[in-house]
Amino acid sequence: MSLFENTLKQIEKAASIMGLDENVKRILSVPQREVEVTLPVKMDDGSLKIFKGFRVQHNNAAGPYKGGIRYHQQVDMGEVKALSAWMTIKCSVVGIPLGGGKGGIIVDPKQLSLGELERLTRAYVKAIEPVIGPETDVPAPDVNTNSQIMDWFSDEYSKIKGKDLRGVVTGKSLGAGGSKGRNNATAQGGVYVLEEYAKTVSLNPKETKVIIQGFGNAGGVVAKLLAKAGYEIVGVSDSQGGIFCDQGLNVEELTSCKIEKKSVVNCGGAQCKRVSNEELLEQECDILVLAALENQVSAKNAGNIKAKVILELANGPVMPEADEILDKKGIVAIPDILANAGGVTVSYFEMLQNADGKYWSEEEVNPKLKDIMVAAWEEVSANSKKYNCNLRDAAFITSLSRLEKKIREKGLV
Repeated sequence: MSLFENTLKQIEKAASIMGLDENVKRILSVPQREVEVTLPVKMDDGSLKIFKGFRVQHNNAAGPYKGGIRYHQQVDMGEVKALSAWMTIKCSVVGIPLGGGKGGIIVDPKQLSLGELERLTRAYVKAIEPVIGPETDVPAPDVNTNSQIMDWFSDEYSKIKGKDLRGVVTGKSLGAGGSKGRNNATAQGGVYVLEEYAKTVSLNPKETKVIIQGFGNAGGVVAKLLAKAGYEIVGVSDSQGGIFCDQGLNVEELTSCKIEKKSVVNCGGAQCKRVSNEELLEQECDILVLAALENQVSAKNAGNIKAKVILELANGPVMPEADEILDKKGIVAIPDILANAGGVTVSYFEMLQNADGKYWSEEEVNPKLKDIMVAAWEEVSANSKKYNCNLRDAAFITSLSRLEKKIREKGLV
């Protein structure tokens, strides 16, 4: 089953539980626009390479399309379609006035020089410029993209348009109009939601062991935040593999070691055992944070998961058939469309700041983020009780209810 089919299955399930209007479901089951582009890029050795890029605009009933751009060798149209639909759902879960979009380029950015990466980015902007804009479609960073790439993107778009339109993307550097708090937003939003869940089960951080798959942007930050809150981090991984240490890991030392030695597998010392990413998921812990890529927990390994709670900071890390197994085992999955919505929420804050020309301190950003994440948690939790369903279905129901109202307001059904 493709990632997009997984998404449709999740929409279908929630729609059935809540009795969603069939025509609304039909509208949300297809993207409004799919764009595929070819990108000729001059390489450092003088040769010309052709790359393929995508931009999918899923739905804008709630507001401008919003969603990241990923640079990855396995990007395809199906993946981008699925992620664009998730963005529509995610923005609606937290109640921000944005729709869903997603983009990507088939490339291994680690094989490109900085100059080649910049030329590729600017070529992509030129190719999709007709369908994006600050009030139309606002991209952002995603897998293997960062503030530098967003700065190039904003600069190229502004050059094409002949004026400063930095609001065309979010996730920019602070000097180029980015928002304070954006780098930590995905992890911070997830921690705010986890804290609310912890209250409902009287969870004591000091007695809670955490494994984090994906020690990158979101995973590295969530490790620091959870360690600071008193949680014990016992396992981490990155693209090279993982380490598990039942006695706990020093997150600050681990972060420094990864920078120095390029991977967490080279860290931790003799008291830790090396494991694969797959093996890490099946180690003993209380909370499993999934902060890597999609489809990590499947029907094959869901039965071996020993965590009591899964926090999904990655997009789509748990497959639909795995959900059923986790439910039967009593494992609570705090779904991606709620848990990682902190990133797009602060991206929305960045859009507001760009439009207004006034910029907020991190002390202003974080309380605003917390208010939105806590309110979303409360609504999802209430729907879980109302419909007697798991948190993923409840999050979809929360989102679809809002989208149905927006679609009706526009007279589309």
